[in-house]
Amino acid sequence: MPIASQPTLNSVLTHFHTLIVPLWQGPGWNAELALPYEALDADHRPLPPQRYRAMACARQLYLFASLIGEPGAAFAEERAAALFRSLQRHFHDAEYGGWFYSVDPAGQPLDKRKDLYTHAFIIFACAHYWAKVREPLVESVLNAALEVVAERFATGDGLYEAVLERNWSSLKSGPLQNPLMHLAEGFLATLAVREDADVQAALLGLATAMQQRFIDRQHGVMMEKPLGAVDNWFEPGHQFEWFFLLESSPALRGTPLHASLTRAFTYAEQKGVDPLSGAVSGMLALDGSVRDATQRIWAQAEYLRALTLRPDSEAVLQRQLLALQQHFLHEKGWHECLDANGAVSRRDMPSTTPYHLATCYQGLTQSIYGRP
Repeated sequence: MPIASQPTLNSVLTHFHTLIVPLWQGPGWNAELALPYEALDADHRPLPPQRYRAMACARQLYLFASLIGEPGAAFAEERAAALFRSLQRHFHDAEYGGWFYSVDPAGQPLDKRKDLYTHAFIIFACAHYWAKVREPLVESVLNAALEVVAERFATGDGLYEAVLERNWSSLKSGPLQNPLMHLAEGFLATLAVREDADVQAALLGLATAMQQRFIDRQHGVMMEKPLGAVDNWFEPGHQFEWFFLLESSPALRGTPLHASLTRAFTYAEQKGVDPLSGAVSGMLALDGSVRDATQRIWAQAEYLRALTLRPDSEAVLQRQLLALQQHFLHEKGWHECLDANGAVSRRDMPSTTPYHLATCYQGLTQSIYGRP
């Protein structure tokens, strides 16, 4: 990235550390339950809680774990420890194992189903947290989540069910792209912190199965549902997210899935990114026509992060960093969604979004400064 980008990156990093992170230490934190509220409004007031999700707790655990040891972040270890305890206290199912999807505003189990998306983020967060603290209890929870995924969600062909009943009986959901992507992310986070032959084999099996069942042969794009499913589509943001995971992994770089997503990146960029504004569209049909032009901050962040691993992308990367700063970040936080014309269409700030910003900024920092 050119030197001119460093001041812009420094500015967005300052915005993140001095504004966004403190939102979840103060107004976004329910001290009674020791859980983050699901979302804040534009004036930093918690939206009236309807539920608290285990996935949101895990994403916030990742956020604060990622800050442990950083200058000026002495608070991070205590908050991460509180979130880890809450994950177990509120969401762990002592009777059947695994973790509930959500609890109600009083902290009692609400949606007791077991979904892969939640368990993938528990793996991801615990792997990162364990890397920082090396506490045996954290590794035991990581191991329990990996075991549940392998024993309960696996379908035997490299893929995994998206959602199961509380007692692990089938809901016939089948596999879906997004939870499988985050499971791959969780596997990679685990392998980054320890050698694990079972996780390595599961990751490679997942990559092979995704190539066979989810990749469109013409454009290489990753579909949201298995090939042949009714009303299928693809999302540019997920092409960029997958590309980053594959390109940054020595285990996955060079696989057929990596080759597919390298092609998909180009197609998604051509059809789903405005070359002038840098806006990333939400959903596209396979022919490239736009099904949902909503611009979501997570997709902007994933495109920006993926560009750090694309050769000769300095100019585009600089454009996208400025687009993120100018269109999505503001003095009170961020805009979650813009409509097709760039107008704000969603004013709340979910507790799950800082995860995307944190991973994006880490990719940018690595790219510019050569450090994590």
